[in-house]
Amino acid sequence: MSHNHVVSCDHFSPPPLSVKNICKGVISWRGYGTVIVMIEEKVQVKSVPLQGNLLGLIEEFFDYLTVEKQMSKLTIRNYRHYLERFVYWLHNVHHIDSVNVEDLDGSLISKYRVWLSTIETEIGDQIKPVTQGYHVIAIRSFLKWLIKQRYEVLAPDALELPKQRDRRLEFLSADEVERLLDMPTVSDVSGLRDKAILEMLFSTGLRVSELVGLDREQINLDRGEFGVKGKGGKVRVVFLSKRAGHWIERYLSARDDYWEPLFINFRGSVSGDDDEEGDEMKKFDVEYGKRRRLTSRSVQRIVKAYAKKAKLPIEVTPHVMRHSFATDLLQAGADIQSVQEMLGHQHISTTQIYTHVTNKQLKQVHHAFHGYSATEGEEVK
Repeated sequence: MSHNHVVSCDHFSPPPLSVKNICKGVISWRGYGTVIVMIEEKVQVKSVPLQGNLLGLIEEFFDYLTVEKQMSKLTIRNYRHYLERFVYWLHNVHHIDSVNVEDLDGSLISKYRVWLSTIETEIGDQIKPVTQGYHVIAIRSFLKWLIKQRYEVLAPDALELPKQRDRRLEFLSADEVERLLDMPTVSDVSGLRDKAILEMLFSTGLRVSELVGLDREQINLDRGEFGVKGKGGKVRVVFLSKRAGHWIERYLSARDDYWEPLFINFRGSVSGDDDEEGDEMKKFDVEYGKRRRLTSRSVQRIVKAYAKKAKLPIEVTPHVMRHSFATDLLQAGADIQSVQEMLGHQHISTTQIYTHVTNKQLKQVHHAFHGYSATEGEEVK
């Protein structure tokens, strides 16, 4: 049995880590007296007084991800989160004051993974196996980089990933997609924006991060296509349906600003007050326009709200729209290599998660032709 208490900054005295970085979270006391802290705030690697070469090499690894691998800010942020949690565990839970990368052996990593499996979230849930796997992937990637730098470290393959259950792929049927796309009221510019967002998500299969990063000048409505940089800096061409292009054109025609972002936030006045003259001046301010760019979280809320309005049977996210795009192509007869290219997947194995959606067609073929005598039309016993 465990008893959870929200950590109080007044009664919590951590080692020399910044209190504001760790005071938010949940602390669990278990029967055997172990204290486990679930970190919600980011722990800065540099703020941990850990001796040895580990911290410096982690920072070099982040530089490598940024400069050479050209990973997105979001991906690097995730790597930083996972590795900083590992550093926190080394110093504050495992009580190590000095560590070199050569000291990272299988036994040490195993103890860390046990800890990962026991920490609890604010609502008392354990970290999901898939999330635990992300922590391990980050360490494996760091070890691979260290080997390239000629450090003698633990072999990355020695760290096995947790076994995952088959992911349930959720997507919308053609009728459900139509219901969703018909939900926005297009009588004002924000409604036109929402309509354009939904149409573009289904037409292109874009990731939400790719969608919100688009600028006006990228979109070629005449050609119905444009380039986008996806994960790992991979560039691909995506295509707009005539219907999506129509709604994007209507949305842009309704805008009266000169800002670069394709999708912007219309909440509140432009200048933040009732100054009409200030609002007009802001419409020409390019830097201010960048700050009005719609965020990924905002798009997620927009999609969720319209899905709820449409009374759809599943929780719809921008990624569910991406799944729906891919399954619609496959069910219409598109080959998997083409779908892979349109989704921007680096490996075909990633795209193959969608192939089971064509099983409905295969099942129909099976029922029509298997288990019956071709000559007598009788069921084979």
